[in-house]
Amino acid sequence: MARIAVIGAGMGAMAAAARLAVAGHRVAVYERTRTYGGAVRRFERDGFRFDTGPGVLTLPAVYRDLFVKTGREPLEDCVDLVQVDPSSRHVFADGTEAALPNASRAGAVAALDEALGSGAGQRWGDFLVRAREAWDRTRRPLLEEPLWPDWEVLAEREPYPAVPHRRLLRTRRAGTLAEVGGRELRDARLTALLESHALAHGLDPRTAPASAAVLPYMEHAFGTWYVRGGLRELARAVHERCVARRVEFHFGAEVTGIVEKDGRAAGVELADGRVAEADHVVAGVAPGALEGLVRGAAVRGDGDVPAQRRAASRLTVLLALRGGRDEGAAHRTVVHAQDRDAELEALFGTAPGPAARPTVTVLRPDDASLVPDRGHEAVTLTAAVPAQAGPAQTEALRLHAENLITVAERALPGLRDRLLWHEVRTPADVREATGAEGGAIPAPALAAAGGRLLHPSNTTRTAGLFTVGGWSHPGGGLPHAGMSGALVAGLIVEGPDFRGSQ
Repeated sequence: MARIAVIGAGMGAMAAAARLAVAGHRVAVYERTRTYGGAVRRFERDGFRFDTGPGVLTLPAVYRDLFVKTGREPLEDCVDLVQVDPSSRHVFADGTEAALPNASRAGAVAALDEALGSGAGQRWGDFLVRAREAWDRTRRPLLEEPLWPDWEVLAEREPYPAVPHRRLLRTRRAGTLAEVGGRELRDARLTALLESHALAHGLDPRTAPASAAVLPYMEHAFGTWYVRGGLRELARAVHERCVARRVEFHFGAEVTGIVEKDGRAAGVELADGRVAEADHVVAGVAPGALEGLVRGAAVRGDGDVPAQRRAASRLTVLLALRGGRDEGAAHRTVVHAQDRDAELEALFGTAPGPAARPTVTVLRPDDASLVPDRGHEAVTLTAAVPAQAGPAQTEALRLHAENLITVAERALPGLRDRLLWHEVRTPADVREATGAEGGAIPAPALAAAGGRLLHPSNTTRTAGLFTVGGWSHPGGGLPHAGMSGALVAGLIVEGPDFRGSQ
């Protein structure tokens, strides 16, 4: 039985802790804040409850596997997991609307044909077939296996297939997601639908590789899910599973250094001066924080994937509304920017800042546990914003929340008349919860693009030191966090010969 110290109580770190405890190891988690979950938090006021992190879940099989492998109670016995249908409603720049059914290619084709005109649905359906090919080519190396030592192969190859060009009698390969939209979808609204999946992860579709097509494919193939009570309930269930497997949690316990002995991680130093000895250390922290813990030593080798430094963040506006939720309202509505070029230039241009009228995601869960009574509604608005460094930018974003409310009125007419109060969560709040510089939120790992969107391996140059969570392989997002926990547990339990989940 080995002693294992886990730094941070994010979703990936807890997933690793539960698996390692079941394997017979003594696991202790040290979390600098007073609670678990990382970015998966909750805000409560006046009988209203809101998720302040992710609002929907894709690939629930990752957490089903975690619960199967760590105990007798399956995931569905621990949380109320429900499919969201329609998966999403879209309000496009020209006022056109479309609602996409959950996990149904045929249903999506029919819905888009009806909303956007004959042929639109078929072009989207054909795109999903090609996206599946990219998914099949990258699923194991990007989700289920430790990062390949020859990761450059993933960086160089574009897994999204080339498309025959009838006029030229040859194939043509898209290099970016924007090129996929322009060449293959040939409709500004379909392109907006495609690119919204990149924006949701803080990616610029003009530079994101075509392999980002796997992001909408994941929703299409595996469905969109919600946990009754909010996604915070998933974090609660994972924490309780850890506790049931005798993982020790130490909250308010800031780790200030990683102890090294004979070239190997040997424990952690805490802010109060204590040292917790360990045979392995698992770090679920952002790159800058990790480098501070190893005190100038190199975390990665020269041939490793470099740690990502730049990522976007998220602005979240929590709305407490008088009046109940409309019958049949969609759980998730995406209100697309009316000026796509202006939005992308604002977010990703030479002087990044919030777009004046951004793409806004509106979440309206049908969940009585989130409101004081059925005469009220809890609504969450989110939009991508650049990561922020100082109080001036934070204050500007608080004022920018009014723009998100204005955009959301395109989907919810009369929204302001129903507003009791609103709460704003900025990148500064993300930074406080996760420790990531500027409140940056890591994107999922993607192939191609020269490896720019890959994440560093779960192993490091220091023997016995592993990394877990969104800033290491396989990147950000709830499913990816769960997979990172599985990979780290496999590497510790089975050693360097571990070849991935089965």
